[in-house]
Amino acid sequence: MTGLVLEIVKNYLFLINIMFYLIGLGLNEKSISLEAIEILKTCRKIYLEEYTVEFPYLLDELQEIIGKRVIPLTRTMVEMENFVKEAKQENIALLIYGSPLTATTHISLLLRCRKEGINYKVLHNASIIDAISETGLQLYKFGKIASMPAWKDNYKPLSFVNIIKENQKIKAHTLLLVDIGLGFGNALKQLKEASSSKLKLDKMVVCSKLGTEKQKMFFESLEELAGKEVHAPFCFIIPSSLHFLEEEALKSLG
Repeated sequence: MTGLVLEIVKNYLFLINIMFYLIGLGLNEKSISLEAIEILKTCRKIYLEEYTVEFPYLLDELQEIIGKRVIPLTRTMVEMENFVKEAKQENIALLIYGSPLTATTHISLLLRCRKEGINYKVLHNASIIDAISETGLQLYKFGKIASMPAWKDNYKPLSFVNIIKENQKIKAHTLLLVDIGLGFGNALKQLKEASSSKLKLDKMVVCSKLGTEKQKMFFESLEELAGKEVHAPFCFIIPSSLHFLEEEALKSLG
């Protein structure tokens, strides 16, 4: 009887310790935390969400640091959330570039865990929202974040322009994220077209590969930026009213 009780206790302890882990990778391949590395050693499967940003490093480099195989997931696979259910039986991890809850879509994964009684843990990390502070612009002066999609011949959404205008009305800076697959040259063309009729843009900030050894930051006009070499992942910042320290910091960027 004692042996049976011990076995039941062991099984119970095993079940209550099974977990779904949502893990932020930070901004470069070495930014993953020691805590995350230790946790991943216990995971049966490690998944990677790779559709929200173009990684500044290769998957092989990440796998070498982790020491285990990583399974990339498409947007459809993540939205189906089937991998979350696997955490009912074994430790499962989903890796997210930057910080795991910066993209609002990922909160749905935690809601699924709560509904189905799955234990979960979130490991936060640095994101683009932290890194842009290196420009010298003060984070508390940023307004709503905007995203610029790649335009098509018959579809040119301007919702990001409306957000920039709303932020400018309250003298707030705008972080403008760029959809995956939209290159720097085309992004500039879209901004130029949008600003010609809907928006007045002066000098702006471009940040590329923030948090890596290849990071770049520029503060120039649209015309001047056209001659720059910028690689993904990158973003734009549309400054608004500047504090004198912000002005000094931006001038030092070039």
